[in-house]
Amino acid sequence: MVKVWTNGCFDVLHRGHIEMLKYARSLGHELIVGIDTDTKVKKDKGPARPFNNLEDRMEVLKSIKYVDRVIAFNSPEELSRLVKEYKPDYMVVGSDWKNKNVVGQEYCKQVKFFDRIGDISTTKILGYLK
Repeated sequence: MVKVWTNGCFDVLHRGHIEMLKYARSLGHELIVGIDTDTKVKKDKGPARPFNNLEDRMEVLKSIKYVDRVIAFNSPEELSRLVKEYKPDYMVVGSDWKNKNVVGQEYCKQVKFFDRIGDISTTKILGYLK
């Protein structure tokens, strides 16, 4: 069975997220999604985030047909440990991570980069609400 891993905060889902999940799932038989805890999102994105809490974000992801499993993590170390435990064949990350350290990449067979869909982003979406 070919396993695929992707991760992120998935705060306000948009087409870019769905297309990435669809692509990731197309690479294998099982898609495991790591999701940042609320504490980690606040640390990484600022005190106004996440817009949606962890429980809600996880339930939305679980309802997507491309996703087989959703697992929360609170730190880069925990993320690395989870990737090591699941030993995915592929990790799918946004292309903005090219030439950067992808946490857990040493525990998968291959990292695949997914190009952003247009200029869609959660930050931009939330900016419209201000």
